Amino acid sequence: MSDVRVDAWDAGVDFPIFDAKTRSLKKAVLGKAGGTIGANDSNVVVVEALKNINLHLEHGDRVGLVGHNGAGKSTLLRLLSGIYEPTRGACKINGRVAPVFDLGVGMDPEISGYENILIRGMFLGMSRREMLKRVDEIAEFTELGDYLKMPLRTYSTGMRVRVSLGVVTSIDPEILILDEGIGAVDADFMKKARIRLQDLVKRSGILVFASHSNEFLAQLCDRALWIDHGAIKMDGGIEEVVTAYEGPDAGAHVHRILQEIAAEEGAEKSGATEKSGDGA
Repeated sequence: MSDVRVDAWDAGVDFPIFDAKTRSLKKAVLGKAGGTIGANDSNVVVVEALKNINLHLEHGDRVGLVGHNGAGKSTLLRLLSGIYEPTRGACKINGRVAPVFDLGVGMDPEISGYENILIRGMFLGMSRREMLKRVDEIAEFTELGDYLKMPLRTYSTGMRVRVSLGVVTSIDPEILILDEGIGAVDADFMKKARIRLQDLVKRSGILVFASHSNEFLAQLCDRALWIDHGAIKMDGGIEEVVTAYEGPDAGAHVHRILQEIAAEEGAEKSGATEKSGDGA
């Protein structure tokens, strides 16, 4: 897995607007949208969703994306997962990608929860045999019991999220591209899910995670990119980037979370050392 890489060189993604029929529209938007709207060589109006993306990720990188809605985070995730091809520059992906943009994608409301576990796993690149080995463990995690025998259309939103999270956190990705969308479950289950997400991140080669939750970012990532108007405005540590993006209070909150994580890891290492000494 050490050769897993994602590299982007001056990459850009443009979306042409073919129904921009009048010159008045072009005059109204060209040059007045912070560089996000322009025209290509054929004089077609385009939205510059991403521009001048230079990014090099390798095994072990855990990168969080911050930025306002519409800044380009989701577009960048799709570029790095190979869903979007760059219209300028280049992007090369070496490794198996597990893109998780919408927890409900790949699920069928007319079949059972058990069947959806298999389908969702295969949608994320796992084989049927691999998913059959994981079904019982995923079912136990969801805590849905006999509901898993019923059609998905009978589930509440929170129940669907439980099934999706169970599958997503059971896979073995080389490159995990994650867009947050898991807020519809209760607090106790979310705590349980976060532990599984952290284990998932440890198993993955590369993580790129877009989130509005600084707590999630601090728990899962050690580096952050601030995306603004389709460009990388800042690249640095989680605390540094969040402070620049949201201010000192948000940065202080991230700092406290990082300290708590470090204390927990220190306690775990100390406990492991004591057990090793007892065994000796």
